[in-house]
Amino acid sequence: MENNSTNNRRYFLDNGLKLGLATIIGGIGFSKLASKLYGKSESNSNNKMELMTTDGTIVEVDASEVIEVAHSQDHDTKYNLREGMPNRKFVMVIDLAKCKNALKCQSACNKHHYITGEHAWLKVYKMQEEEDTAPYWMPTTCMHCDHPACVTVCPVDATFKRRDGLVLIDNDRCIGCRFCMAACPYSTRVFNWSEPDYGEASEVVLNMNMAHEEHNSIEFAGMPSKIGTVDKCDFCPHAIKEDKLPHCVTACPNGVFYFGDKYEDTVTNGDETLRLSKLLKEKSGYRLMEGLGTKPSVYYLPPVNRLVDFKEGLSEYRNYNSVEKIDDL
Repeated sequence: MENNSTNNRRYFLDNGLKLGLATIIGGIGFSKLASKLYGKSESNSNNKMELMTTDGTIVEVDASEVIEVAHSQDHDTKYNLREGMPNRKFVMVIDLAKCKNALKCQSACNKHHYITGEHAWLKVYKMQEEEDTAPYWMPTTCMHCDHPACVTVCPVDATFKRRDGLVLIDNDRCIGCRFCMAACPYSTRVFNWSEPDYGEASEVVLNMNMAHEEHNSIEFAGMPSKIGTVDKCDFCPHAIKEDKLPHCVTACPNGVFYFGDKYEDTVTNGDETLRLSKLLKEKSGYRLMEGLGTKPSVYYLPPVNRLVDFKEGLSEYRNYNSVEKIDDL
């Protein structure tokens, strides 16, 4: 059983890489490209193409095995998930002085993205610089960098940056090479080593996947996780499209998360709306690892002037428990 699993995984990686590379070459399908390169009919099943894998190995693939992706006639007029929203720049501000480790943010994220187990995209860590300094809770998400290293290293264009600043992953293209995980300095990505256990949501997930395949949908964001692919926080693009806040923002009972548009200089946590520039200036806002030049879209406010004393709160191990039912959201 273990050998079969290993062989299946290798087959998935090899073939996924061959198919994924086709998407980079100017949107031309493999079969069309092959016919142009070799001057042969597309119906000729003997057409061969040479491709280079991520380890530098040259491999051959039969062009007839590759299927072109057909888009509907109104494809270009629809909301394009990969392009995002023009003239927008989404940012998040996390106020460390307000976080009590309630983990409602994580539970909501898990529920709405069908995440289970230790694959939580949003984690909350207990931070303390030294024994004599005050501890505090620190939520972490994907930083949605303006200069994302993960996008640079992805060999199949599965990880990409939208015009509105969101950095997303197309799991239909992801081949599981994990180059993006190695390149990310914030360690916010997770890898699906096994088939995710969706529990009570299994039937819902199955129907979503069937509908996605049947309609050849480009709306891959919001789809359940897949074995052999990378996941991370996506800033809830489906909610943003409907002019709603990300689920972590609306679920937090303490107003820790602010979300908004940098171009409009406005952020909100649902209860209060503030000027981004003024908030960052007055509260000494900062971004993680500024020296790397990644220019994150997530800002932090220092844990000062806290209204309540620090408490251990819920067990840290609950960060990695399975998805919970959320009836009060």
